[in-house]
Amino acid sequence: MSINRTVQTLDEFTIQQLRDFPHATGELSNLLRNIGLAAKRINVEVNKAGLVDILGDAGSVNVQGEKVKKLDVFANDQFIRVLQHGISCAGIASEELDDFVAFTDDKSIHSKYVCLFDPLDGSGNIDVNVSIGTIFGVYRRVTPVGTVVTKEDFLQAGSQQVAAGYIVYGSSTMLVYATRRGVNGFTLDPSIGEWTLSHPNLRCPDRGKIYSVNHGSFFEFQKGVQSYIQACQSRPATEGGPLRQRYVGSMVADVHRNLIKGGIFMYPGTSSRPEGKLRLLYECNPFAFIVTVAGGKATNGLIRTLDIVPRSLHERCPFFVGSSLMMDELENYLRND
Repeated sequence: MSINRTVQTLDEFTIQQLRDFPHATGELSNLLRNIGLAAKRINVEVNKAGLVDILGDAGSVNVQGEKVKKLDVFANDQFIRVLQHGISCAGIASEELDDFVAFTDDKSIHSKYVCLFDPLDGSGNIDVNVSIGTIFGVYRRVTPVGTVVTKEDFLQAGSQQVAAGYIVYGSSTMLVYATRRGVNGFTLDPSIGEWTLSHPNLRCPDRGKIYSVNHGSFFEFQKGVQSYIQACQSRPATEGGPLRQRYVGSMVADVHRNLIKGGIFMYPGTSSRPEGKLRLLYECNPFAFIVTVAGGKATNGLIRTLDIVPRSLHERCPFFVGSSLMMDELENYLRND
């Protein structure tokens, strides 16, 4: 079998990045490779979910008050095990857990980073074979290296992330991650079991033709959001005509599509739930970081998402993210609400 040496694997890519920074320790690169390993294990189970008894509810409710799916439990366990057995993570926080988990062994307490993640976003779609995903954010700890991490290490503004990413388990499996240097996408080659660089230096188009929102809640949205949606639907032909509405109900799939093609994703607060549904630390901050590095924007409707200082591990917030010019238009409507 011939090997295409023009294609870089994730390991080769991270090693090349290290060469550009001779004083780097490689700890962040190692952490990202560990996340890639956990995602491979989850991908195997996702792909055979219809053949084994891991579909459906696990019989419990997570801290968010949502029914836990069996694959949620598996994915959460995989991330914890892989990161705990590595040497590059001092602790984790997960959407599925009530509290953060500090790793207390001698190697982990000397790690510089903590990781926060949603192990399986869109898990309500598992039973109907719709794309789902994993979301993660990585922060440099603020407590002294050599000590056990505390909640302070996790309650940081999204602007303090050193890396963030997501994995899409779809028709192909793809890992996209961002550092301050850029956003790169890797597709899993099942023939060799390696992440291969398929989308180098991803940039979000300034404008797109897609808006993503749950129309079922339209009449519960604030007036500015309603007005913007109506403007999307009635855009004149001289400006390209009406936008196309696309909404999977799996945030990873929706934002991934808009990052590639250009578009805007909206999950506003509603009259019955003004704080919104999405979790700031596990969903909003990672995507805000990724899309911002790629040239887009993210806001809660009032301020930049990345500037919000979290008060609790499971804080929720309204979320708008996407192409920069479309976000500018939305913000004009929100300011005039």
